[in-house]
Parts: sequence; structure tokens; C-alpha cells
Amino acid sequence: QVQLVESGGGLVQAGGSLRLSCVASVRTFRLYTVGWFRQAPGKEREFVSCIRYSDSSTYYTDSVKGRFTISRDNAKNTVYLQMNSLKPEDTAVYYCAARLLWGDNYYQSGTYDYWGQGTQVTVSS
Repeated sequence: QVQLVESGGGLVQAGGSLRLSCVASVRTFRLYTVGWFRQAPGKEREFVSCIRYSDSSTYYTDSVKGRFTISRDNAKNTVYLQMNSLKPEDTAVYYCAARLLWGDNYYQSGTYDYWGQGTQVTVSS
């Protein structure tokens, strides 16, 4: 069983920055691909970014490319999501998710086995 705990959400003005953290409680963290998803009120959960377990290759949805950066520190069992130039449309609950190894369907939430409780990000205009 893998437990994921997110932190770092909050209220920020448009153009500001936040860094989300996701800490995993598993010894073999290096074998897990970790993704970030978000869900805004009245909308479906959507893929934001993920980082591959093997080589730390990164993937982003188009709307955050150039603004968000995902990274991982396997020694700390932690994945980060640095969010810059935030926009009101980034407002959502952000979830960390983990899956063993890799698959080309990394953008599909149903392929992740473990989820955190979510952290609220609110961007004011």
C-alpha cells in the first residue's frame, strides 16, 4: 500500500507561484511514476503532469507547458510541482497519484493506483 500526502496549496494572485509537494510512504518509490491531476468545481479530473520512474522524463498538458515544472527527489520520496505564472483557470484541487512502472496511457487517471487527499489551489484575478 502506498500513501501519498500533498502539501503546498493555497491562495495566490494571478501571475504568482506555488510549489506543491507529494510525499510517498513506500520503500520502492523509485519504481513509481507519479502524476499530478486537478479537478475544478463542476469539471472532470484532468491530467496536469507526470514524471516517469526510470529516467524522470516529464510530461505536461498543453495548458501548463512552460509554466509548470515537475521534478522528483527519490532520496526524499517526494515529487514537486512548481507552478509559475498562475492563472485563475488553474484554480482546482490538485491531486498526486502514483502507478508502478510506466505506461503510454500515463494521462488517464484510471491507470493510477494510489491517490493523495488533494490540496486546494486558488488563483485570484
